[in-house]
Order: sequence, then C-alpha cells, then structure tokens
Amino acid sequence: MLKWKHENYSFRSAIWGRMAALCMAAVAVASIASSASAESLLEKIKNGETIRLGFTNEPPGTYPGANGEPLGVENEITLEILKKMGTTKIGPVVTEWGSLVPGLQAGRFDIITAGMWIKADRCRNVLFSEPVALEYDALLVPKGNPEGLHSYEDVRDKGLTLVTGAGYTAVKNAQDSGIADNKIMQVAGPPEVAQAVKAGRAAAGALDYFNATGLVKKDHSIELADPFTSPVPPDHPAIAFSLNTRLRWTRSTLC
Repeated sequence: MLKWKHENYSFRSAIWGRMAALCMAAVAVASIASSASAESLLEKIKNGETIRLGFTNEPPGTYPGANGEPLGVENEITLEILKKMGTTKIGPVVTEWGSLVPGLQAGRFDIITAGMWIKADRCRNVLFSEPVALEYDALLVPKGNPEGLHSYEDVRDKGLTLVTGAGYTAVKNAQDSGIADNKIMQVAGPPEVAQAVKAGRAAAGALDYFNATGLVKKDHSIELADPFTSPVPPDHPAIAFSLNTRLRWTRSTLC
C-alpha cells in the first residue's frame, strides 16, 4: 500500500510510492469490476462514452496538466484501471473539494479521483473502492513556527485560528479538539490554506501531509510543525463512485 508518511519523505519515495500504487491497479480492477458501479462504467466503455473524472487542483495528488489532462498519483491509478477495463476516453472535470460529492451526485462526473478519505458520513453519500494509500495529516505554520504549535490543542489553548479546506475532515477534527467554529477558517484548497498562513490570517493550516509537503518545497516561508501530534490516526484515501445504481454494490471494507 502506498504510504504518504511524514517520516523520511522524499521525491524518491514519492516516485516509489507511485509505482507501488500503479501495481495495485490490477487488484483494484478486480475489485471494481465486481461492483454495480463498474458494470455501469463497463456499459459506458462498451458504448464508447467518455468517462468523466472529478478531481481538485491539488498537486501532487491530482491536478490538471497544461492541456487540462488529469495528472497526479490518484489520477494515474484511475487511468491505469480504466485502461485495463478498455478505455482511454477520459473527460477531466476540475472542481473545488467541497463540490466533489455534490458533483458526483448530480452526475457531472462518473468518478471522484481526488484521494477522498474513507469516512462514515461519506460512505452514506458515495461508494468507495478499497483504499489506495495510507495518508497522514500535517500542520502548516510560518517559518520558525513562531507560536510554537504542535497540535490542534495548541491552537485551541492559545485562541488562534486554524485554516483548512472547505469540506476537509480537518474541520470536524478541529471541532472535536475543541477549537471554536469562529476560529476555524475554511477556504477552497491547499494554495489558499498556505496563503492564509503566510498572510497571518491564520496561525496554522491543516492539510494532508502529501499536499503540505508540496507547498513547503515551493515556498520556504512556511514549514511543517515538527513534531506534530495529530488528533486522529492516519487515513485511507480511495476512489469514489456514485450511489445512483439499482444493482448490488460491494462496498469498501472500511465503510
């Protein structure tokens, strides 16, 4: 399983992780091919229809290329699966994180490839594949960590503002950690999280480690809180499908 972990991370490990993820495609095909959602996909593929992928602009996980093509680890996994299922006819749909589930439910795309973590509330709204990774979260802070923040509790106890993406699981994690709602800023995605921290509108930003590391590598005015005590264990991102099917579905074992 691909592990996005904060220990000994490097671009080399990311490359190896990507290779491991792609090796999982054959297993994922077998899992997905037995599902009702896959039967629908197979019918679309048989009919020569375009399979639309919904994802966010959050490199290196998912992002559009210069010509709008779907790039990133999760997109590569999905494209490999779809190729094995018989199609390369893909339509990328880039949207904000908070619009992914509504967009899938409204039929604007067929698959969410944006590495959505498997959560009980989401299991009621989408159908997940088995996990494609094990992913940790991180705390983004200004260079030097001037407030000395190493946990959500530190943010709470100092009465500071935490910024994260709208619809991210970090919102609930922050609430469960006792951070007041008026101290939880929700923005569109990782670039906006980084900008809020840099501008001083928030003392820290909550992101998954993969995205946070990518931001830090590009901008040395921010860094990851180290050490960081996460309020939750690592999570499991997966590919998501619509609930709109009249046939039997084999759900992820984590739902």
